[in-house]
Amino acid sequence: MAGRLTGLVATLRSHGLRIGTGETVDAAAALEALGLADRERVREGLAAALLHQEGQRAVFDPVFDLYFPLGVGAPDGTSGQGGGGEPDREALRERLVAALAANDQALLARLAAEAVDGFGGYGSGGAGQGSDGWSAHQTLGRLRPETLLARVLAALRARPDGGPGEETSGEAAFTDRLEADEIRRRIEGFRERVRTEARRRVAERRGTREIALRAVATTADRVDFLLAGRAQLDELRRTVHPLARRLATRLAARRRLAAHGTIDLRRTLRGSLSTGGVPMRPVLRRRRPARPELVLLCDVSGSVAGFANFTMLLVQALHDQFSKVRVFAFVNRVDEVTGLLTHGSADPAGLGARILGEATVTGWHGSSDYGTSLGEFAERHLDAVGPRSTVFVLGDARTNMSDPNLPALRRIAERARQVYWLNPEQRSQWSTGDSAAYAYAQLVEMHECRNARQLGALIARLLPV
Repeated sequence: MAGRLTGLVATLRSHGLRIGTGETVDAAAALEALGLADRERVREGLAAALLHQEGQRAVFDPVFDLYFPLGVGAPDGTSGQGGGGEPDREALRERLVAALAANDQALLARLAAEAVDGFGGYGSGGAGQGSDGWSAHQTLGRLRPETLLARVLAALRARPDGGPGEETSGEAAFTDRLEADEIRRRIEGFRERVRTEARRRVAERRGTREIALRAVATTADRVDFLLAGRAQLDELRRTVHPLARRLATRLAARRRLAAHGTIDLRRTLRGSLSTGGVPMRPVLRRRRPARPELVLLCDVSGSVAGFANFTMLLVQALHDQFSKVRVFAFVNRVDEVTGLLTHGSADPAGLGARILGEATVTGWHGSSDYGTSLGEFAERHLDAVGPRSTVFVLGDARTNMSDPNLPALRRIAERARQVYWLNPEQRSQWSTGDSAAYAYAQLVEMHECRNARQLGALIARLLPV
């Protein structure tokens, strides 16, 4: 059991969860106190001991199911061959309708196991030889539980306590919608049980840790911006303000240290005459700190838009750390969107749509054109950049085979205090195809920034103090 617990912790750490020795010891104590009689109590106890954020449950729960599985091997009463003797699909669907209508969790768990064993097996093994593996996607494709909504609703209403009673037509329609939403939630719960069962069966054959690392989605802050789906981007938007608070604390600490200044060598040596030339009392050249200015130049086209929108929201949440923040967006034309970002912060999910709908960021086509956009910024908005300005360019540097316009970026770099380029693509993909990344990197400092964790570290390190 100790090895199982430490394996669970090691896998969670590999997924980016910060779990120390103290939390591991607490989890062992919780496991000893709770015992193993109630699996859900064990789950909640370990989660309470190991996790720090509610969002980490999306990683913890599937990993827990692998290290503390509900069962071992094939479910009782099945062939265990993963497709050697396929069960009656319609009979299984009928049983599933009844279980969903009754919300029988134990029966749903058994049906998920039977479905994976009967429909999920794949590979070259014939009947009686077992399966090479099990697939949740294949199981759900054959069973199609999402098509059972109408049948479950009919079964639910056919029950003695399921009638509409004396409701008005409006009340009945509202009740119908609630019932339909509840059944959809139960169906999605069954689908997740199928995924869990398929992972468990494969883990028994290929190793728990390997499957826990490969088949369990990582936390949202480690997902590549270019690969993140809508749900993961929504999760990231919810982390903007907590991340901004942590970054603001780090910036404030850096600013306090920087305010002490550097050693004034001349005055220090003059002062050391009283101690025989030993510099006992260093004299510091005091700084007169002034809050810097920040300028963002963001590509909001295609898949890069998610990265740009998240970064804009993060910088807007940090605006108190700077004397001025100005944000410009572009696809193939440049427009300032500082006002949209400030006044629309109550609805961060719609930021991209507001920019595309209200700002002039596209011209005669919808493809990104870095050369034209940088040129327009240098011609129309260069007054936004000054000797106290730090400029961040956000984009993948893919020019769609157009002129990269390096002189325009050089003009911006010569006028600014510092220019950083954050590129959401892997470094190995820079300057491949239509990418001009390395050409731009010769003029400004370019950094790989593929996920929110990297972005937070870069912002903390690069933002001026």
